[in-house]
Amino acid sequence: MDCPERDCLHRIYAMKKLSSLSFLFTAMLLSAAVATGNAAEITVSAAISMKESLTALAKGFEDSHAGTKVLLNFGASGVLQKQIENGAPVDVFVSAGVKEMNALDQESLLAPGTRGDLVENRLVLVTPKDAENIHAPEDLKSAEVKRLAVGDPKSVPAGLYAQQALESTQLTDVVQSKLVRAENVRQVLAYVESANVDAGIVYATDAQASAKVRVAFVFPAESHEPIVYPAAVLKASKQAGTAGELLAFLHSEAAKEAFEKAGFHIAAPVAK
Repeated sequence: MDCPERDCLHRIYAMKKLSSLSFLFTAMLLSAAVATGNAAEITVSAAISMKESLTALAKGFEDSHAGTKVLLNFGASGVLQKQIENGAPVDVFVSAGVKEMNALDQESLLAPGTRGDLVENRLVLVTPKDAENIHAPEDLKSAEVKRLAVGDPKSVPAGLYAQQALESTQLTDVVQSKLVRAENVRQVLAYVESANVDAGIVYATDAQASAKVRVAFVFPAESHEPIVYPAAVLKASKQAGTAGELLAFLHSEAAKEAFEKAGFHIAAPVAK
């Protein structure tokens, strides 16, 4: 190198420094690439009655799994089931009833060994906050009660449980002309909150989530099928590993505490 000794030393030092910075920059790029490669985006389709608790739990899972994003799709369990059957890209399904999960299981759409019951719920009749004319099932016979909102039993588990409860209390024929069918249980709740109906049948957790309704009474557990929420990873999931981790998280003690705070009861473990 044709240069004065001092200049050469400066140039050599500068070249080494540039080389070090280049190496550091390359390492940073590789690190970012690895992080991006490890990032996962998973979609959870869940019964809309779990909206508050699952939204909070999904945030907690994301916080403990850097780079992971949980997309939540809430709706009536029967509608979500049909979406999955029609090829919707879903990683985890949480249903408000076993009927919908059984249907997917029978079609071999669930990842083997991932299905398990998360929580249980209760069925209640609610009225607008200031209404005081309903306190027992027989009060639904009153001429004052003109509209009773329930979920569509064909696609809404809460609607099916409501149908069973009304049959059990021998009120089906009496209230048939008063029924207002809703697309999901939260729509039933909205009808009651706005006083567009005189009463509605929802889950206890829905009633707890609203300050605009009053629980008139709780239907006896024996008046309807057990209200159980099963969850499972879908066989077609592209992120089966992360989906399995999320499912395990939903069975954790931290998740159980969140579910109980929302008014759910933890499902009893199945005997093996």
